Order: sequence, then C-alpha cells, then structure tokens
Amino acid sequence: MPVTPPPYDATAVRPSWTDLPPGLRSAIAARLGAPVTAARIAGAGFTRGFAALLSTGDGSSVFVKAAARTDQPRLVDWYVREAAVLARLPTGLPVPRLRWTLTAADWYAIGLDAVHGRTPDLPWAPAALAATLAGYAEVASALVHPPAELVGLGLPHLADLARDDILWWEEVATGREPAPPLPAPVRGRLPELVALESRLPGYAAAGTGLIHGDLRLDNVLIDGHGRAWLCDWTWLCHGPAWFDLVTLLITGYASGLDADGLFAGHPAAAGAPPDALDVTLAALAGYFLTTAAAAPPTASPQIRRHHRWSGEQALAWLATRQGWT
Repeated sequence: MPVTPPPYDATAVRPSWTDLPPGLRSAIAARLGAPVTAARIAGAGFTRGFAALLSTGDGSSVFVKAAARTDQPRLVDWYVREAAVLARLPTGLPVPRLRWTLTAADWYAIGLDAVHGRTPDLPWAPAALAATLAGYAEVASALVHPPAELVGLGLPHLADLARDDILWWEEVATGREPAPPLPAPVRGRLPELVALESRLPGYAAAGTGLIHGDLRLDNVLIDGHGRAWLCDWTWLCHGPAWFDLVTLLITGYASGLDADGLFAGHPAAAGAPPDALDVTLAALAGYFLTTAAAAPPTASPQIRRHHRWSGEQALAWLATRQGWT
C-alpha cells in the first residue's frame, strides 16, 4: 500500500538547548559574546544531532549544529566535513556561511549564518520551487569549475558512490537483496530497471564539476523575501548537476507540477544524456525502496517513511515516462 510523505518540517528527533552539556552551552555563549535567550530547534532532517537557531541577549542569532564526539562520532565527522566545505564554497551563493567551529565538553559544534526561513510546504508552491531552482542554478554555475581549495578536500565522485551504494536493482535481480514491494505494472520490469541504473556511473564520471549530492526539499529554506537557501553540505561530490536536479524534482513530481518540463528547462540539465533523467530515477527508486527498511536506529524514525515514499515517487515518475502504467 502506498505511503504518505513524512512531515518534512517535523521529521527530526533532537536534543533541546538545555539537554546539552553545560560546558558546551557556556562555550557557545562565550563564542557568541552574549547569553543565549532562545533556541528554536530545527524540525527538518533525519539525524539526532542538535540543530537550532539560537538568539542572544544582544539581538543577534546564529544557527548551530552539534554532536557528541563519543556517542555520535559519525555525525561529528559529517559536521567536520560540512564545515570544511562551507569554508571553501564561493561567496555570494544562497548558502548559509560558516562562522566558526568549536569543541567543548567532548562535543563538536559549528555555527552558521542564521537564515530566518522555513522548510517549503509539500506539495510545493510553484513560486517556492521556482525560487529553489533559481538558487540551484546559481550554485551549479559556480561549481562547474570549482575553486582549487574545494577540489583539494579530496571529495568523492558520484560515479564511485553509485557503484558502492546507490545501485540496488542488480542486487535484487541476482537474489542478493530481497525485492521491495512494487506496484503491479512495474513487477516485470526488473531487466529494464537494471539496464537503466547501470548507466549512472558512466554518466556521472563525465561530470566535471561539483554537486550538492543531497538536494531535497528538507535541505531548503525559503526566507521572508521568497529567496531559497540551500543547506546541509555534507555530501558535496564530483558529478553532473542534473543529478541534483532529479533528487530535488522528485517532490516536484509528487506535487503534481510539470517536473519533466522543469528538468528539461533548467540550465543544470544542459548537455545531459537524453536518458539521464530516467537513469537517475531508476537508480534512486532502487536505492530508496531497497534501503527503506534498513535505516540505522540512530536516525529519525521518519527516515524509513522518507525512503519508501521517495522511492515510490521516483518509480511512479519513471513508469509514467516509460509508459509502464
């Protein structure tokens, strides 16, 4: 039975400001130069790390992410990586900038420019999606020829990530992975799904720039002026910008918007192979549907619902394009 989308503005399970160790709170307040008077916990996201918009007594604000080095070492690694990326991204992009990092009370924290905005609603309002696509056009253009300091981080390549973690239909076809539940029109299409997803590594290897790597509705904030800000830069990697475009537009398709037209008309899709959209949808559908039941217990309970729903939408979009319905 199809699932409904998770509440993307309220998927996170996070500690409150007062749950943090006193030593960490004191260190953050000292870095801010004023006592913290309010903390608005971020509802979006699927990790259990601290993430909140902090306001101080002098009227300033900052967005802070933090994780425990002993209990959440992987999350600490992600925040360290994101801080390194944010410190090296070109200026002027719709991206919250890094202000500082600190370690205190065996926790690691990063402070970012505050964006006074909200997660877009689902279904997408056309204006909000248009603003997000425009923001990504800026980012994609700036990362076609990325600065040397970003490249010097030794970022992964989407082609390798695809081979290692994204392509699952081949595993299903060979019996190494159980088949996920599929709608009737798609159950006999496994050979086509395998053939489509198998092209992704080769296509991805041709991408010369850098991409966000995890561009989703819940990694976007729309501010009071209608501008879209792109957040959560942990998964920056080498690859073609049209991959990001597909990951974002899955929710556009689910919103009943002209996702095919939005993809074809976006600058990031210029020069993409003719079947790049279908190839990416096949790969993402297999990834989301096959991994939906394997989410780690340290993540938000909503992540399984997110994977299942995202996989169903990617597969439905692909089936419509392929005439399988």
